[in-house]
Amino acid sequence: MDRDHILLTPGPLTTSLRTKLAMLKDWGSWDADFIAQTARVRRALLDIVDGHDTHTVVPLQGSGTFSVEAAVATVVPRDGHVLVLDNGAYCKRAARLTQLMGRRATVVPYAEEQPVSPAGLEAQLNADASITHVVLIHCETGTGVLNPLAEVAALCDRHGKGLIIDAMSSFGALPIDARATRFDALVAASGKCLEGVPGMGFVFLRKAVLEGCAGNSQSLAMDLHDQWVYMEKTGQWRFTPPTHVLVALASAIDQFVEEGGRPARLARYEDNCRTLVDGMARLGFKPFLRPEIQAPIIVTFHAPAHPAYEFKRFYDAAKARGFILYPGKLTQVETFRVGCIGAIGRNEMNQAVNAVADTLREMGIPSGAPAP
Repeated sequence: MDRDHILLTPGPLTTSLRTKLAMLKDWGSWDADFIAQTARVRRALLDIVDGHDTHTVVPLQGSGTFSVEAAVATVVPRDGHVLVLDNGAYCKRAARLTQLMGRRATVVPYAEEQPVSPAGLEAQLNADASITHVVLIHCETGTGVLNPLAEVAALCDRHGKGLIIDAMSSFGALPIDARATRFDALVAASGKCLEGVPGMGFVFLRKAVLEGCAGNSQSLAMDLHDQWVYMEKTGQWRFTPPTHVLVALASAIDQFVEEGGRPARLARYEDNCRTLVDGMARLGFKPFLRPEIQAPIIVTFHAPAHPAYEFKRFYDAAKARGFILYPGKLTQVETFRVGCIGAIGRNEMNQAVNAVADTLREMGIPSGAPAP
């Protein structure tokens, strides 16, 4: 092949040549030029959520899950009680990491094809005054379902509960405004809708809360309060930073702004999603979610009912045509997922649909229709 595979995943994802080229220079982690890059990225991230007045942003080495764990450990006191609203795999992960860190966690389950319920949250908060914090996955990428952030945030505010938002696959595309949505922590990462490369998370933390978080974390490396204090004092990271990842993100943010910022990024992803769903429908495929709760980030499709279908063969044949798909994350229903994000547009989505059509023909499957 004469081009990289197109990554139709929720991250890592396809990046632009300009973002790749940004990684060709080595940086000294204590050098003034790199310190300036860190400061520039932090300012630009706060711009995206209009958070300069109320929040700070603390970057952290590692995958997005590192930063979710760091946010919970830093913000939630050791005797805190966390309520996790669970409608998918990443919600379950948030609950597990909360429990592994010794925090009390209550999990409220919902069906994977439904958003979490604000009314159900209010009932839980009314019933149990010991709850101190709520964890919400904004876009549950196990299915692609969009959860009701504004309503959940309003309830947490009214009840005086802390809110920790995993906005991993939504930040930079779906609207989040720190002036209108009250949260204690919001977690995102470099390799998602900002179209950087993986290796760095970042957590927006409400200043009024963060100042009281000293000593909460039981981890040295993941203590966001310590990272913040050191960074504010020196401009440096406490431990070796992912230098190439950070400068790639700086370049990706420049491109994000040039494209038109968050509204333009969302419009492109929505067009990608429509192009994908319409094209796959022509092949007989059915999305797992109803359109009104489908985020334009990743689409879960039912697997074809045909006996010749087997995901690994399907995956390998699509890969041979230049496209990397994503396996399903559901336990009860056989599915696969196709991402709509990254440095791609309508042409790539149409090409992906054509690749799937060719793959079905190769496998002898006349239609992608699921079992009734």
